[in-house]
Amino acid sequence: MVAQSSIRTRIREAQASDQHLQFISSQIASGQQTEFTRDEEGIIFFRGRLCVPQSHPVLQELLQEAHRSRFTIHLGGTRMYRDLRRSYWWNGMKKDIADFVARCLVCQQVKAEHQRPAGLLQRIPIPEWKWDHITMDFVVGLPRTRRGHDAIWVIVDRLTKSAHFLAIRRTDSLDRLADLYCREIIRLHGVPLSIILDRDPRFTPRFAESAAALGTQTASR
Repeated sequence: MVAQSSIRTRIREAQASDQHLQFISSQIASGQQTEFTRDEEGIIFFRGRLCVPQSHPVLQELLQEAHRSRFTIHLGGTRMYRDLRRSYWWNGMKKDIADFVARCLVCQQVKAEHQRPAGLLQRIPIPEWKWDHITMDFVVGLPRTRRGHDAIWVIVDRLTKSAHFLAIRRTDSLDRLADLYCREIIRLHGVPLSIILDRDPRFTPRFAESAAALGTQTASR
C-alpha cells in the first residue's frame, strides 16, 4: 500500500492550493460542514478519509503507487478501489481507478497472455465489494398500473443479493432509463465496475458506450 507519511505530506500541500478544498475548509471553520472535518494539521477529511485534490499531480502519484502491490503485482480495479477507499476519498474515485487500470499497459499484456480461449464457459468471480458488480433484468408483461407502469427493472448487487425493483414502462426511452439509473442506483451506491445484462433490446451498444464512459464494463448473458 502507499507510504502513508510521505503521501500524507504531499496531499496536505496539495490541499492548500486547491480552491474547492479551501472553500470546504472555510465552511468547516464556520460550522457549515458536517461530513468534512479538519485535523490539527489542517488536513481535510471526508468521513474520516483523506481528501485528495483531483486536479493535482498527487492523485496520479497515489494511483501509481497503489496499483503496485508489495510484490509488484498490479492490482485490479476492484481490489485497488477497495484498498484506497479505506484511507482516501475524492469525487468520482471509482471511475478514476477503473480508467487508470484500463489504461495500464502491463495489465493489458498480462490479461492478453492469460486470456482463455473464446467460447468456453467461465465462472463469474465473486465480487469483493458491495454494489461494485451488479446484474440487470426486466420483468415485462405485467398489468398496467394507474401511472402506466407495466414492467419492472430489477437491479441486483451480486455480492449481497440486495436489489432495487424499479417500476417502468415498456416504452420508456434509453434516456429515461439512464436518468432513473443515475437517480436510484448511482446516487445511492456509486458507479459499478461491471454490469451483467440480459439480452433485452433496450441494452443497445449505446447503453454499453454510456456505461463505459462512467468506467463500467458490460457483459451479456
